[in-house]
Amino acid sequence: MKITVFSGSHKGREGNTLLMVEEFLKGAEEAGAETENVILAEKNIRYCKGDFDCWLKTSGKCTLHDDMEVLIPSFMESDVVVFAFPVYFDNIPALMKTFIDRLLPILLPHFVEDGEGGYRHGKRFEKYPKIVVISNSGLPGLSNFQVVSLFFRRFARTLHTEVIGEIYRGEGEVLKVKNLLVKPLVSKYKKLLRNAGRSIVENQEISDELREKLEKTIVPDYLYIKFGNEEMDRMIENKGKRGSEGA
Repeated sequence: MKITVFSGSHKGREGNTLLMVEEFLKGAEEAGAETENVILAEKNIRYCKGDFDCWLKTSGKCTLHDDMEVLIPSFMESDVVVFAFPVYFDNIPALMKTFIDRLLPILLPHFVEDGEGGYRHGKRFEKYPKIVVISNSGLPGLSNFQVVSLFFRRFARTLHTEVIGEIYRGEGEVLKVKNLLVKPLVSKYKKLLRNAGRSIVENQEISDELREKLEKTIVPDYLYIKFGNEEMDRMIENKGKRGSEGA
């Protein structure tokens, strides 16, 4: 099995999303998968022009010449693709949306029924990769992921495929906390991420039991909010420099 992650954090290799991805991929590799993590912030990806040349003139080939010439084949050659990103204003970051918009050439221009009373574009290829979503939010709770969950289920429908796993982590900043009381809790969560990676390879799904464990809070919301706000005040006072706790 080939699993390709497309990491859409504007922070590149510095964000909390990467910490989640790394653990997930460790589990997938332990189960025998071939993996790749594409850092979109390191790629040259121009905006889609919306001129439909890829449909009307070049038959599935984008007329923009940038790193998407390599990324689209990598996407289509994967058995599973993972969209990994932080939540920005209840939605996916602009970098991730730009990447997704540029996937237009892998579909046909013609309209077809989707079997659920709606319509979508036809298939250019017989098979499309299955989708896993990994996301974190600086805010606690899971309500911040409602929009992205719906988006990727609709996107999977558009691509004639399915979402086989969703991993959402509220209180994302806790993943970098250096507090000795919190670190064992984060280590336990990382183990769950590795289990999720193995499960995707072995079962092509994340079980309800594992999903429920992944969704449990690492620290109580009231403590996360209290210490998070205190850390924010320190950062404001110190012009952006983080405190010793590394929140």
